[in-house]
Order: sequence, then C-alpha cells, then structure tokens
Amino acid sequence: MQAHQYQWGINQWVEFLKDKETPVLPATREVLAGLREAGEEVIAALSAQEIIRIVYADPYLALKLLRRAEQRRSRQLGHDTTTPLAAILQTGFDELQEIVDTSQLDENPLPGCQACEQRAVLAAKIARAWAERRVDVSPDEVAMAALLAETGELLLWHYAPEMTDKETRVRDWNARYTALLPRPSEIEFTFRQLTMALALAWELPNLVVMLIKGTDTPRANIARLAADIAKQVGDDPEPAALLALLNEAQRVIPAASLDELAAALPLTDAVREALATAIAAAARSLPETLGQ
Repeated sequence: MQAHQYQWGINQWVEFLKDKETPVLPATREVLAGLREAGEEVIAALSAQEIIRIVYADPYLALKLLRRAEQRRSRQLGHDTTTPLAAILQTGFDELQEIVDTSQLDENPLPGCQACEQRAVLAAKIARAWAERRVDVSPDEVAMAALLAETGELLLWHYAPEMTDKETRVRDWNARYTALLPRPSEIEFTFRQLTMALALAWELPNLVVMLIKGTDTPRANIARLAADIAKQVGDDPEPAALLALLNEAQRVIPAASLDELAAALPLTDAVREALATAIAAAARSLPETLGQ
C-alpha cells in the first residue's frame, strides 16, 4: 500500500477494488478436492443444500458466484440471482469447481481478517435462522445479504492490510470505550458504506443491495442485526450488549421470544447463562414498566 492511499475517499477505493481479484478460502478448495477424490458418484449425489453449505462457508466464493451468475443471466429469466442456489444453477457445479480451482487462495494471516471472515459466515447463519422464525419467503436471500455485508472490509484486508488493521483497532476501541474521547479515524467512510458502493459498482441484484443496506424493511433489518450481533459474539460478548440487539431483533420478529432468537447464537455456556439471566430480569421488570 502506498502512503497517498491513506488520503483516498470512498470513490477512489471503489475504483481501485472493484476489479481486483477476489480470493477463496483454502478450506473451500480442500472440500472440493476431497469431493473429487471421492468420485463422480459422490458429487452426483450431493444435494442442493449440501452445495449451498459449501458456498455459505466462504463469503468470497458467494460473491464470485453471484457476480458470475449476474453477468451471464439471461434477460428472459425475469428475475435477479439472489441466492447461492440460483447462482449455482446458472453456473453449474463443474464451473463452481473451476472458479475455486483458478482463484487465488486467501492466505491473509492477520487475525483481524480471519475474524472478519468468521463474522460474515456467522452472520449468515444467524440471519437465516431469524428469517425462518419470521417465516420469510426466502431466508437464503437474507442470509446472502448478511454474508456479503463485510465485503468492503474483507477486500481492504487483502489490498490495504496495514490501514485496515489500524482502522479496525481504532473503531473497536471507540465502540468499546464510548465514554472516552474517541480516537481519530484515518478513513472518512464506514466499511458498510464501502460494501454498498462496491455492490453498486458490481451491479449486484437490487434486492441484495437493499438487504445489505440494512434499513427500511424487516428483512433488511434482520440482515443488519445479524451482522451486528455476529460481531458482538466474536468480541467476548457482554450480555447487556447482546440483549440490546436481541430486543431490536424482536421488534422486527415479534412472534419470536428473546430466548428463541438467542438460540441462534453460538455462545459459551457461561455467556448463555448470563444472557438468560438478563432476559429473565428484563421480563420481570416489564410489567412494572408498563404500569408506570
């Protein structure tokens, strides 16, 4: 990274990143290599859901598939490609293998990059679970948006790692110590804004773009909240912070209880117990609040 790039605005970063090669995770290549070794009968017997699980474990691959499918989409199809299944149906499993085999491998050793990748995968799992609780017409669309919400930060980790490492530390510190004087940021835009700008530059499906935006509709809010709570889960979660996000999620999914929403979170026993205690305490105080 050059020194002058620290002065770039969002438009310059979009122009720089939009045509850069997107890697895939080494684990994805290993999985597909294992399938090839197992033989054609095993590959032919794979269900759509098994293939989708491979894609949802790799935010880079999901993005590559979506972009490839949109570039090839027939205008007679009548709708955008918004899910991994639709993308795979358009590209085919053989092409999926070819995409993975010819892609660069993500070999970024920085813990922040790895945490961001894991956060994206976790957000997709939570988003799907919550969308299913809402009986959403297509939980996979909501999950896809949550999976891709970290795209801007992920690409910066690969093409401007020093700047991204420094910036994430600043933002994490400011988020954790809100009562103190905030540390200055060297980037004038948020990572989510960069994701949105890249999505528009790549001409991703409008529905996916709106869901990534994370506002205005219950589905978009589910994707946003899933991404937000995935970050909390990965950062030594505090029950109070988790409860605040769960309360916000429940306003979007009123048919689900807080306990049901919390069930989608991969928490340690100690954190889950503390969260359950916080939920119970909040429930006990509710009648008093209503009576005031």
